[in-house]
Amino acid sequence: MDTVTVVPARWPLQAPTPLPPSCLGTADILKSSLIIFVMGGPGCGKETKCKNMATKYGFCHVGLGQLLWQKAQQGTRRGQKIHDVMLQGLLVPTVRDPSRGFLIDGFPRELRQAKEFEHIAGQAPNLIIVFHCSMETMVQRVLHRGQVECRASDCKLAICQRLDMHYTLCEPTLALYQQKNLL
Repeated sequence: MDTVTVVPARWPLQAPTPLPPSCLGTADILKSSLIIFVMGGPGCGKETKCKNMATKYGFCHVGLGQLLWQKAQQGTRRGQKIHDVMLQGLLVPTVRDPSRGFLIDGFPRELRQAKEFEHIAGQAPNLIIVFHCSMETMVQRVLHRGQVECRASDCKLAICQRLDMHYTLCEPTLALYQQKNLL
């Protein structure tokens, strides 16, 4: 059974006061927007749910996995490196129009990314959504996606490696947010 944990990082939940577009750099855009991290294992439904929430509530959906997949298909040297890493099921090392905020799907994937985000943005996320799904369901969904979208990186061995890495790297990130009383 799939479950969703919605964790407000700061309550009451409200977007910061927007800054005028003329004075917005990347960090300013993040500081003046509602930031929602959407976490969960591969195939748990992050992308589907984020697309629906973005449409319904006016958020900008940033799907890390989809961006990496597009980059991997470009045929560039960097794209080939990303593709090779994805085939192994490993973690790929790592602005848009004004909206009500950002749904950042599949991020942070490790503790270093969470800390780096807070350093650059000058704030923690406003909300953390964690999708929980059985391993069997995630594997089946990702295998199906691999067949439909012809993704060589969505083979069973790579999926199992990604799931193992997800749970290993995700725990310290969630512990950080618990320490900060954000969970």
